[in-house]
Amino acid sequence: MIKKLFKSIARLAPSRLSIKATRRVKGVPHEPELFKGARLGIDHKLISHAAMRTVQELQKAGFKAYVVGGAVRDLLLGIRPKDFDVATNAEPEQVQRTFRRARIIGRRFRLVHVMFGPETIEVSTFRALQSDDIELDEHGRVLRDNVFGEQHEDATRRDFTVNALYYDPISDQVLDYHHGVKDLKSKLLRMIGNPEHRYREDPVRMLRAVRLAAKLGFEIEGATRRPIKAMADLIHNVPNARLFDEMLKLLHSGNAYEGLRQLRAEGLHHGCLPLLDLVFDHEDPRAVDFVTRALKSTDTRIHEGKPVSPGFLFAALLWSLVDEKWRQRHTQGEHLIPALNAAIDEIIDTQLDALAIQRRYVSDMREIWLMQPRFEKRQAAAVARLMEHVRFKAAYDFLLLRAQSGQCDTALAEWWEAYLQADHAARTELISQANASRTKSGGTKRRRRRKPAAPMPEA
Repeated sequence: MIKKLFKSIARLAPSRLSIKATRRVKGVPHEPELFKGARLGIDHKLISHAAMRTVQELQKAGFKAYVVGGAVRDLLLGIRPKDFDVATNAEPEQVQRTFRRARIIGRRFRLVHVMFGPETIEVSTFRALQSDDIELDEHGRVLRDNVFGEQHEDATRRDFTVNALYYDPISDQVLDYHHGVKDLKSKLLRMIGNPEHRYREDPVRMLRAVRLAAKLGFEIEGATRRPIKAMADLIHNVPNARLFDEMLKLLHSGNAYEGLRQLRAEGLHHGCLPLLDLVFDHEDPRAVDFVTRALKSTDTRIHEGKPVSPGFLFAALLWSLVDEKWRQRHTQGEHLIPALNAAIDEIIDTQLDALAIQRRYVSDMREIWLMQPRFEKRQAAAVARLMEHVRFKAAYDFLLLRAQSGQCDTALAEWWEAYLQADHAARTELISQANASRTKSGGTKRRRRRKPAAPMPEA
């Protein structure tokens, strides 16, 4: 009991001292609109146990704590959130002391990752609205801001009204400071504050506006959309890692095709996916059809709850460039596989930095590409080795997309489709037919290795 008492005092005392020391300029306080979560359609079954525990433990320790941001937005739309964020008036060190497994991360914004088994809850402290301690770059982008404030200030600091909702799952109460519930019902994406100023603070908000509008089927409010084209170049000032994370979210949104088209329409792709001009304006309609099919296929898989691979997606986006270089080199007399390897190296060298693709995905892309000519070899041993490859399923799906868009022989894709569904006897017959067909069409036979001549007897 005495230990618990001392822990409670230790948690509360630093809070009063450090908030007083770090807070600079308070925003004008205003009361939020209050809604009952059940009346808005929030289903408690969609809330993760880890998020509920995080809120409970912080409230038990004497702090305010709410599920916040995109998780609340998704709950109100009847969507199960992929991850949960929690906002609190407890500072990072106090949050860390409240949980057995928690660690402080971040430099730009200090956050706490609270871990419950495989699930991680990101906990942030309410941010102040203005501060002399905020560090900006020459373009106005926030580099560091760890000044803590009140909840209404934190709500004003958030990007869109639909992301500035706070939900207390214990009392089943939604707090709305900026009419986010109204905008959610109207399917409207509206920036909090002056959009131009907010984009300058963090240019990634422009990407996020496009991504969320495409994902949710929302309209971007006029004043929020208007500055984007003029300010698109600010994307070049964003670190590659943040851009790549945002692009992955867009590609995994379930509306990647529309998202990328909208990204290009707003001119934002120059900062993160400049190759979209090459892809969507390609002179070969089959290349455009291939990318369109790949993106729509990925969207379908996500809606069906199936896994998707970032390596596969980037392999699809870059394939038209690789294929073009491959054909050029092969036409000029290079052998098939060396020509493909050289084409891959050339495209990766020129595109990797521009796309900020993490190198762990590059090996997946390379394997998917290099397996494409191997589908042509339909001898029993070659087929068995190919099917044992860890990327076989991804490469096979890639082959099907190539066939559907007219980039390779549909008969080849049909043969593999039949082979995968056949039993052992039927597979043997399919391989025999493929080899017979290859021989008739003038395919080269494997040369036997000549035995070395016997040594001449000595005289």
